[in-house]
Amino acid sequence: MRIIVVAVLWLVALASATLVGVFSPWWLFLTVPLLAAAVLGAYDLIQRRHSVLRNYPVLGHMRFLLEALRPELQQYFIERNFDGRPYDRDVRSIVYERAKGTDAEEPFGTELDVYAAGHEFLAASIAPVPVPEQPPRVRIGGPDCTKPYDMALLNVSAMSFGSLSANAVLALNKGAKLGGFAHDTGEGGLSEYHLRHGGDVVWEIGTGYFGCRTKDGDFDEREFADKAAHDSVRCVSLKLSQGAKPGVGGVLPGSKVNAEIAKVRDVPQGQTVNSPPYHRVFDTPRELVRFIAHMRELAGGKPTGFKLCLGSRQQFLAVCKAMLDEGTTPDFIIVDGAEGGTGAAPLEYADNLGTPLTEGLITVHNALVGAGLRDRIRIGASGKVATGSDIVKRLLQGADYTNAARAMMFAVGCIQAQRCHTNRCPVGVTTQDPRRARALDVEDKSLRVQRFQQSTVHSAVQIMSSMGLRSPDQLRPHMLCRRTDPVTVRTYAELYHWLRPGELLSEPPKGWAPDWAAADPDRFAM
Repeated sequence: MRIIVVAVLWLVALASATLVGVFSPWWLFLTVPLLAAAVLGAYDLIQRRHSVLRNYPVLGHMRFLLEALRPELQQYFIERNFDGRPYDRDVRSIVYERAKGTDAEEPFGTELDVYAAGHEFLAASIAPVPVPEQPPRVRIGGPDCTKPYDMALLNVSAMSFGSLSANAVLALNKGAKLGGFAHDTGEGGLSEYHLRHGGDVVWEIGTGYFGCRTKDGDFDEREFADKAAHDSVRCVSLKLSQGAKPGVGGVLPGSKVNAEIAKVRDVPQGQTVNSPPYHRVFDTPRELVRFIAHMRELAGGKPTGFKLCLGSRQQFLAVCKAMLDEGTTPDFIIVDGAEGGTGAAPLEYADNLGTPLTEGLITVHNALVGAGLRDRIRIGASGKVATGSDIVKRLLQGADYTNAARAMMFAVGCIQAQRCHTNRCPVGVTTQDPRRARALDVEDKSLRVQRFQQSTVHSAVQIMSSMGLRSPDQLRPHMLCRRTDPVTVRTYAELYHWLRPGELLSEPPKGWAPDWAAADPDRFAM
């Protein structure tokens, strides 16, 4: 708006100069800008919106200019290779290089301070083993599942059509098809862009039940069953909460609900869509477990699970008790960390709510082990997974496989401009603006997604081989170390208490006993 005001004032001044017959090149470049500045200064003095402009007319606009340029100045000129946020330049570079098929190597040694508190490292073996020709896969499907699925170690995490452009979704799904890994739809519905190329799909259902929703916003069983029967839908997932904003429902402004998005989400075109923070289909842990089992029946026996950002350990233990009582379990649970990404979230939520992935993953893994349920349920981990070492660390902490969202966005061209919520993504990834979205070439970017996933999984397998391991099943907590101060290094086996199978059922340890005793399968209590 300020730029428009200045331009209009400049044109007015130019027209005035022409009328009085004093127009000349020198007048144009000297007098007119001064006149425009004088008019702008007068406007600044009488406007009431910005105090800084009333006290510092004209010059005060420099503040707004520098503020607008601050993210770019920070990223390109100030931050070091290893301390940028949310992702540093080293991580972004390794994703870009792997996606392009170029070398992802670092000369002259690490830039990290390996003696700083918090530095983590994996234990290398004196006797490495050969890298297997084929990367391992994870069988998803418990006793009640009739159509199990073999999941890759790294997959595309939940990102909705609507949050992402159609071209971005197409590129991700074609990449998944080329590489043989899974593509989570996010909660925005199952669109034709998720199905066109035939990539394996994990259909996520959120609190808005988009794509299987009645006119009143309830879960539509018949529509869900029809769509879940599609050959490309390999798993179905119920989203309980998201890492970056647990307990917050989404709002899609009516201006963004075009005919295509309205059709995919089963909502009226042009009307604002509110996604509630809670589910209508269950109120208790027992009802949640029963609904997961019902979803699996409606999906024809395909693997069914849920996703959450852990909050209360007691509540999750209540879900475990409900599984034991009902005699049924989900086939998988996806643990999302508080460091996970989103297109938009309240700052207070992103910074202060939810459990980070390390603690959330270890807690869920321990709870299932202690309840004697771990062998029936696979665990996925999502939250800043971008490199092979990230995969290995999460597998060691209790996961069976991992998902990545922002790293996959980097692979399709994201430059971390952090304009996802504005509809003005400069590279066409997170926008519904056709002009911006057309910049994303599906054929090229799908190959980059495939190459990034393949290279990153190979890196993870290579790291495990360097640790002397032939399979992810051999990973143990003592193989990951953390420096706690300049002279002390402790392993994850020492830092965290790891439960034995069935320990909660026989003799809960002191640190777990109060939460286990208080956990009630018939209510969510903190």
